[in-house]
Amino acid sequence: MLVNLNSSNLPLIFIIVLSVLGGTEVYAIKKSYIIYMGEHSEGLQLTKALLHNRTDFHIDFLGSILGCKKKAKEAIFYSYRRHINGFAAELDEKEVPVIQKNPKVVSVFPNEERELHTSHSWNFLSLERTGGVIPSDSLWRKTKFGEDIIIGNIDSGVWPESPSFNDEGFGPIPSRWKGRCEDDNGSTFPCNRKLIGAKYFYEGYVKATGHTNVTIKSPRDYHGHGTHTLSTAGGNFVPGANVLEKHININGTTKGGSPKARVAAYKACWSHSNSRESCLDADILKAFDHAIDDGVDVISVSLGGKTRDYYDSGIAIGAFYAMKHGIPVIASAGNNGPASGTVENVAPWLITVAASTTDRDIYAYVQLDNGMRLKGKSLSEPLPEERFYPLVSGADAKLANASSWEALLCRLKALDPEKVKGNILVCLMGEIPSTVKGKHALLAGAAGMILCNDEFDGNDLTAEAHFLPAAQISYIDGLSVFAYINSTKNPLGIITPPNVEYNIRAAPRMASFSSRGPNVVTPEILKPDITAPGVEIMAAYTEERGPTEVASDQRRSKYTFMSGTSMACPHVAGVVGLLKLLHPHWSPAAIRSAMMTTASTIDNTQRTILDHSLVEATPLNYGAGHIRPDLAADPGLVYDLNSRDYDNFLCAINYNETLRNKFTESHTCSFLNTPSLLDFNYPSINVPKLIGSVTVNRILKNVGPPGIYQAQIQQPLGVLVSVLPNVLRFTRADETRRFQLIMIRNSTTVYNTSYVFGDLLWSDGKHNVRSPIVVGTT
Repeated sequence: MLVNLNSSNLPLIFIIVLSVLGGTEVYAIKKSYIIYMGEHSEGLQLTKALLHNRTDFHIDFLGSILGCKKKAKEAIFYSYRRHINGFAAELDEKEVPVIQKNPKVVSVFPNEERELHTSHSWNFLSLERTGGVIPSDSLWRKTKFGEDIIIGNIDSGVWPESPSFNDEGFGPIPSRWKGRCEDDNGSTFPCNRKLIGAKYFYEGYVKATGHTNVTIKSPRDYHGHGTHTLSTAGGNFVPGANVLEKHININGTTKGGSPKARVAAYKACWSHSNSRESCLDADILKAFDHAIDDGVDVISVSLGGKTRDYYDSGIAIGAFYAMKHGIPVIASAGNNGPASGTVENVAPWLITVAASTTDRDIYAYVQLDNGMRLKGKSLSEPLPEERFYPLVSGADAKLANASSWEALLCRLKALDPEKVKGNILVCLMGEIPSTVKGKHALLAGAAGMILCNDEFDGNDLTAEAHFLPAAQISYIDGLSVFAYINSTKNPLGIITPPNVEYNIRAAPRMASFSSRGPNVVTPEILKPDITAPGVEIMAAYTEERGPTEVASDQRRSKYTFMSGTSMACPHVAGVVGLLKLLHPHWSPAAIRSAMMTTASTIDNTQRTILDHSLVEATPLNYGAGHIRPDLAADPGLVYDLNSRDYDNFLCAINYNETLRNKFTESHTCSFLNTPSLLDFNYPSINVPKLIGSVTVNRILKNVGPPGIYQAQIQQPLGVLVSVLPNVLRFTRADETRRFQLIMIRNSTTVYNTSYVFGDLLWSDGKHNVRSPIVVGTT
């Protein structure tokens, strides 16, 4: 997922000379902001005249505040005029408080930056079997592989020529589709019956960064992230896909979660020269507005940033309006783990996805001449000769005027080519990207590179397409390599070619980078919601840059491996597409509930899922657990929510009337009966701080056959939990039943942790509807 930078740290945008008393000239600082005004009236046909009138309304509104309509027209660079009501404009900082006080304004927030959060994974999720066999009861077969569902992806664009977007065998574009493909820098963008939409939005990026010469104005993906995520969600079947077309042991048939879906790309992320990709709230919100209007069925958003209140987040606002139109929005949880409280995209109307591993391992061995054989990771080419090579540590290969530390990190200007040439260079992780270290090793003349983790990285290993033969090994194994080098005058070693192993145990395992709960905005809502494959995911890639993302990498590959919650998010988006096709009348909340209550917390060794440090993971890591698509298709019962429930949620978090009524349609809170956040009908049950006792209310809806469900409780440590009633009888579809969960804390229990965990399970003998229970103890 991408990182958010506070707008106060962004470059100043424009300096405007103003005439003031006495003719003195001063400089007024202008920054870009989003002025959010709630929602437009629904049910109106969005004619060109109506859209024009809404733009005029925004100009007139701002003009009345600034005292000049012309100034307002020049300041506004986006008018959100379809479903989201508001505009983005460049404003003097002194103008912002005046606008904020206007009763028509919900909030004014900076146009902040968001960052991007990136085969076999569908086999691991049981949609297919080994050898590509698809079982008769697979959700893929039930939905004809997601045929004609429309998945929108807000990201860095798309590489349309990728085989993943080939439209062979696709019929006419669904008549309900209202989107289009915008020009590719003046030329026609090559859309087809598979890739049916491609738009781009960049004004927010330009206003926030001052970079007017952005990458060519086009929906085309020059970064690779958007192509990867979109093909993961809805890419077509592509046999023989491979990385760099050289690793014959790593090829396979790549495909998305809904392989026969139609897809649309909404480019809201840009880069300047060789800088990293940036995604600005103004552009993200504009993309949401268009995606909703175009008619997408699902929206995937592998972006994120600093967690803010919901009315100050472009993603939360856009997703809210998507939800109101029945469009599920799936978002990545963030890559700031393993620290607690780092989870992003925490709005309760979002489906928030953590990242975990699959049971596939891409590996290479480092073999030392003393007989030691160490398992590492690699996607690089083999050594030129299958023999032992001399080993030299970066510290021993330093230039006379360089520090040992800089050389150990394998910085180019610290390495002596005379000492490196022809050897395998041993480098330490840290400070600069590992692929850059490989480039430095190659330029210094190394035959290969062993990359040793530092203590912080521990056991976290990543298979990367290095510039030279290389392997990354763990911290402990790295210590062994350095000890061996120091123990002999002639250290020798070899790196084996990369290979693939399946059915690895234990899997899944939580990725260390995956952001964790608790939810810092609304602690009563557990986030993330669910986990999905997000480590070493192979999918389509841009042909504009090399797989290392280093500017000097001239290699090109149609496919590459990426890791991140960005990769987990589109896995869930693809599954949501299948579920929405199978159950077109389910709400986004019902779809989320189906996935959460059927998820698993058990790995393939039948033990609790572990985290990166081999400690048992918890719902703060994985939410309800690891997604199981086939079971989600028939959950039995769901915890459903509608727009009115979200209105009550806004009351429960104490939004004032003006803010609440502008955020959603007019809704009056009952001050005598303010709903409790603990009673919000979420599939997980989270009590942030239990003192004494508490009663939690939930409603279950039957989406299966008639049945009798019995409650089972796994008690959190030191908490007595009872369910009333403990039996629920359903006689027809869509019937609802209420129950209460009563929790009593044991005052004598001594806790050595801030949270304790349990489960509530409703079962009719066929369906198991499980909810995690999270209780705060401090």
